[in-house]
Amino acid sequence: MTILTIVLLSTGFLFISAGVIGVLRFPDFYTRLHAMSKCDALGIFLMASGMAIHAGMSLNAIKILLIAIFVAGASSTATHALGRAAFRSGLAPWKREDS
Repeated sequence: MTILTIVLLSTGFLFISAGVIGVLRFPDFYTRLHAMSKCDALGIFLMASGMAIHAGMSLNAIKILLIAIFVAGASSTATHALGRAAFRSGLAPWKREDS
């Protein structure tokens, strides 16, 4: 169980790190938002699963998994709302400049 916990926590950390790199590297708001939302939801779910396995079969494990489910739902909903608000306010998507 300890090895599975370490693997899940490490994988979740790698996904969140990939999202952070995407936020730093991508050119505009929409691509940055997409990178972070996808990596954030999966990374948090993997890390919470690792913590729940480490906690064992208990009420704490159920609470951790419920938190992961709610965060995943809230993250995708908030990302959609932010993207839609940015588009409606006139923030133009990035366009490649061909030289």
